Amino acid sequence: MNNDKRRRIFERLREANPEPTTELNWTTPFELLVAVALSAQSTDVGVNKATARLFADANTPEAVLALELEGVKEHIKTLGLYNNKARHLIAMCEQLVAQHDGEVPRDRRALEALPGVGRKTANVILNTAFGEPTIAVDTHIFRVANRTRLASGKNVNEVEQKLLKVVPKEFRRDAHHWLILHGRYTCLARKPRCGSCIIEDLCEYPDKLEIDQA
Repeated sequence: MNNDKRRRIFERLREANPEPTTELNWTTPFELLVAVALSAQSTDVGVNKATARLFADANTPEAVLALELEGVKEHIKTLGLYNNKARHLIAMCEQLVAQHDGEVPRDRRALEALPGVGRKTANVILNTAFGEPTIAVDTHIFRVANRTRLASGKNVNEVEQKLLKVVPKEFRRDAHHWLILHGRYTCLARKPRCGSCIIEDLCEYPDKLEIDQA
């Protein structure tokens, strides 16, 4: 895929959705960090239901620690892997309080040092909470980038580095959200909705479906 096609893809995505954002509910960087940390193997809808209960009682590291482990489990028990997630959340809050005065650091290394936080989560926080032009590659972005030939790669790190290289600077801050939403609602894993795709003519996927598979 050439750079002209890439630019046109993002121009169309921007035109369709000028201000994309996460579908997780949050009001502070800490709430976003918790929501993203809880989202592994869970839907955004499910996470939002759990965090609505949690944040009503505890939306700071200190308040989460006051709930203690069993209290956190009770608030998020509707989520898969909630036992492990609760332990990671407690450990994360302990480190935030001990090392960062209860604030979410705006630093990749410090974020990735938090329990339960990897590169993808750090990228989401840096991008969505702090406005940095990072691109967090999840399964949706990995699929869309490879399928369209926008940025081919054998693993998420390769795709991330390729996207950072080829996405025009003006689109880089929002590229993460556009590609996730495109993968979630249009470029589906098993039955992509090629017939209703706004970038179908620019996409280089060789096995396009001519009709909308909704």
